[in-house]
Amino acid sequence: MRIVVDKDKCTGCGICKEACPKGAKIWDVKDKAMATNLEFCHLCTICAGKCPEQAIQVIRDDEHEKKDTE
Repeated sequence: MRIVVDKDKCTGCGICKEACPKGAKIWDVKDKAMATNLEFCHLCTICAGKCPEQAIQVIRDDEHEKKDTE
């Protein structure tokens, strides 16, 4: 699993961090947002849904993650 932030779209507003159930454990927001410590991520995709700039993509690239969402 990866969380990709489009640095050209991200304004650093911090809405992703505020909306995320794990907030500060995952999100580091200074000038731009950056997702770290993804072992805490629940794959809820709230961050991507709340981003006003549509700058966040949650990419599930492990086989077990794909099966869990089908």
